[in-house]
Amino acid sequence: MALLQKNHTLSSEFIILGFGDLAELQIFFFGLFLIIHLVTLTGHTTIVLITLIDSCLQTPMYFFLRNLSTIEICYILVIVPNMLANFLSRSQRMPFLGCALQMYLFIALGGVECFLLAVMAYDRFVAICNPLRYTVIITRAFCLQMLTLACISGFALSLTLTTLIFLLPFCQSHEINHFFCDIPAVLFLACSDTRAKEIAVFLVCMLILLIPFLLILLSYAFIIAAILRMHSAEGRSKAFSTCAGHLLVSVLHYGCAIFIYIRPKSCYTPEQDKIVSLIYTNVTPMLYPMIYSLRNKEVKGALRRLLVSYNQMRQQPNARGRGRYLSS
Repeated sequence: MALLQKNHTLSSEFIILGFGDLAELQIFFFGLFLIIHLVTLTGHTTIVLITLIDSCLQTPMYFFLRNLSTIEICYILVIVPNMLANFLSRSQRMPFLGCALQMYLFIALGGVECFLLAVMAYDRFVAICNPLRYTVIITRAFCLQMLTLACISGFALSLTLTTLIFLLPFCQSHEINHFFCDIPAVLFLACSDTRAKEIAVFLVCMLILLIPFLLILLSYAFIIAAILRMHSAEGRSKAFSTCAGHLLVSVLHYGCAIFIYIRPKSCYTPEQDKIVSLIYTNVTPMLYPMIYSLRNKEVKGALRRLLVSYNQMRQQPNARGRGRYLSS
């Protein structure tokens, strides 16, 4: 009861300012990011479908890739539709609990993605550095356990982080200078001394961002050393092609996130943060399916087989129709 009296924002709302200062470009941005959103959803949905349907892609690497794309779809759906609505309005009101829920889901899904990227790096490490034991170590049970652990860890850490932030008193401005309820933007509004909470936020971000990223870098140090020891140029090329996409996605994902979240409140710059956030919530998710498919012969082959099957299915009704017409 005392908490409710102290933090009266529980019964009020936040105002998401978004890009209200660029009123003349709102319609242009809406159209641009709507196209990017649709392309992103199409790309990730395609990855999910081909890794489910194609028998050649029923391996641990593509199991993790399918789940990564599924999480990415949920991740952008938490942010982008609300952002698109924001482009069409001067400001958007969001209930206190709605803001908290958005932050919780955003951090949870982003955290799960971070942990899955680390597991995928371990999968590539075993495949290249210890190939004879790959099927013994990376079993279906292991994959399911790692997926479950990643989900539990992401959602548990997100609950801790979101609770820490929303227990702060927001007794001054309720205007969030961002296009969604991001951590630095909400933390900036707190009217009490937030140093202790900032340290706690930093520690949680360390667990979600820095530790998995360091594990990925360590895995790739061993992978690169193993690739350089290979005598066959074809073997080096194949090993590199299976890892390059994942490494590039990891650098993009962790690079933007570390830039935003691993820093003190005093370094918060709203306009710069909004630009970086636009990139990692819109542009980089759109690039991920392209990165995974362009350098991956198995994915490109599966896409071709899917398109051929689709064309054959379309042609069969036409052929039956022509047959009935000729027989009559």
